[in-house]
Amino acid sequence: MDDMGFRLSLQAIRRQLAAMPCDGYLLRLIHRSTRKPLPGERLWPVAQLLLEPTIRFLRARNREGFDVYFRPYAPDRNAGYILVDLDNARPTVLATMRGNGHEPCVVVETSPGHLQAWVRISVMPLPPQVATPVCRHLARLYEADRASADWRHVGRLAGFTNQKPQRSLPGGLAPWVIVRHAAVGLASDRRSLLDHATFDASAAILPARPGRQPIAAPPDDAAADPAIDYAHATAIYQYWLKHLQIPRRFVPPDWSIADLWIAKELLAQGAPASSVKSVLRLASPQFPRGHADPEGYLRRTLARATHEITSASFPAREIAPPL
Repeated sequence: MDDMGFRLSLQAIRRQLAAMPCDGYLLRLIHRSTRKPLPGERLWPVAQLLLEPTIRFLRARNREGFDVYFRPYAPDRNAGYILVDLDNARPTVLATMRGNGHEPCVVVETSPGHLQAWVRISVMPLPPQVATPVCRHLARLYEADRASADWRHVGRLAGFTNQKPQRSLPGGLAPWVIVRHAAVGLASDRRSLLDHATFDASAAILPARPGRQPIAAPPDDAAADPAIDYAHATAIYQYWLKHLQIPRRFVPPDWSIADLWIAKELLAQGAPASSVKSVLRLASPQFPRGHADPEGYLRRTLARATHEITSASFPAREIAPPL
C-alpha cells in the first residue's frame, strides 16, 4: 500500500513540477494543529526533490500532520509564477481566466471545491514591487484569497494530503491534493499584467515629491539603479508609451522623442537620474540603436528632460504612477 502511495505522490509531483520549470524550489512544512513550520526551509533542485528518500521523508512528515507547501524559487525575487488561491471559486473561474488571457500553467485541487492556480507571467525573475501588485490584481479580479496575494506566498505541492481539520472528508480522512491541470506556458496577456503593476511597482523605492519643485540637474556620472531590472523597466516604459499615446502619434515611433517624454514624466515624480537611466537603457527599443556614445545619449536626454521640466510648458499631473 505504501508503494502505491509513493508512486501516486511521485507521479503528482512530477506532473506539477514539469509544468512549473525552475532551477530550484522552496519547501515549507507546516503542522496542522500548531501552525508552526518544521524548522528550516528546504531549497532543492528538481532532481533532488524527485529522489525516493526525499519523497519518503515528505510523506512521513505529511502523515505526522504537516502540510507540504512550495514555490518556485529565485533569490530575493519572484520566479515568474503568480499564485491565485481560489479558495471559494465560482465553477466558471478557470474558463474566465483563460478567456482573459490569464491561463494557469498549473491548477491543483487542495480539497473538494477548493483550487489553487499558478499563472506564469515571466521567464525572468520579477522584483517584489512588480510581482506583488500582479498578485493583488489577480486576487481582486477572480475573488481569490487576498491574504495569499504576495510575491513569495507558497502553494500546496500535489501528491500529499491536506491536513487542515476543516478540510476533512465526511469519513474523517484527509483529502489528497490533486493536479487538475498542468501545461508549460506563459499567460498570453502577461504584458498587460506587468503594465498594470507599474502603478505600485516601486513605491518602496522612491519617495513621492511634494508638489512641483525645481528639479536638480542630473549628475553626469549617475550609475545604474540595481533595483530596476529588465522586467521592471519594461513595464514602466510600456505603460508610459501607451499613456502618452506615442505609438499613435508617431508612426513609426520616434524612440528619441519617446525616451525624452518618458524621462520627463519620471523625473517630474522625483525619480533619481540613476533609475530613469536604467529604465531607458533596459527598455528603450533596440537601445543603443547605433548611438556611438550610448551613455552620452542618456546624459543629454536627461539634461534636456530636466531643462524642459523646469520650464512653464511642462504640465503638472495630479496623478502619475510611481516608478
